[in-house]
Amino acid sequence: MRIDGRGDSNLRKVKITRNYIKHAEGSVLIEMGDTKVICTASVDEKVPAFKKNTGEGWVTAEYSMLPRATGVRNQRDINRLKLNGRTQEIQRLIGRSLRSVVNFNLLGERSITLDCDVIQADGGTRTASITGAFVALVDACKRLVEDGIIEKIPITDMVAAVSVGIIGDEEMLDLCYEEDSNAVVDMNVIMTSSGEFIEVQATGEQSPFRREQLNKLLDLAQGGIKDLIQLQKEALGQVSNEIGRVTKDEKICCSDEEQG
Repeated sequence: MRIDGRGDSNLRKVKITRNYIKHAEGSVLIEMGDTKVICTASVDEKVPAFKKNTGEGWVTAEYSMLPRATGVRNQRDINRLKLNGRTQEIQRLIGRSLRSVVNFNLLGERSITLDCDVIQADGGTRTASITGAFVALVDACKRLVEDGIIEKIPITDMVAAVSVGIIGDEEMLDLCYEEDSNAVVDMNVIMTSSGEFIEVQATGEQSPFRREQLNKLLDLAQGGIKDLIQLQKEALGQVSNEIGRVTKDEKICCSDEEQG
């Protein structure tokens, strides 16, 4: 038995609440055990300089943690006048994880920014951010469709993420903070609903690990992500049926006059 009574292959209790913030085009409160993250998706009718006049959109992310999301107050990044390295690493991870399943041509020349704000941290904040931000991204794209701005949701597959690790000599899924801080091996895995990997981050924190241990961790992660994607589908309801109806390289259809 683990600290919270779970089995080694069990997720913490997960709750996804949509439309959590009034003004954002998409918003979610995701709770994974005692970790809680607010994820909002904001649409902006402009793109970074390198995307201008390409007809393609962009998806990016920002991540932050409230000072008392943890047991001891953390200083805000604004007071340091720069982002710390951990924050930069995490927001880049969130951004590229979500971009991997977006057709930028169908999104059109506009940007969607995902803000992931940790209000309570107990391990797995980056993986919870990715899992929650994906739902917020879908809702933002659905809003664009409903407003007649784009034709269909430009998302090719669903995405979720989870942590796994080795504590003592046991492989475990979805680590809480105490488990994570004592892990011999720590790993974060991001996957699609079709079983493809987006990113695997694995580190021998205290000692090297064997190939068979890596395989077992990946199997644990894949099972957890399958469960998380099912929870995303339940949260999204019928909207989830509109995901995956496009391919990564699909183009906007032209009118007969444009084709001629």
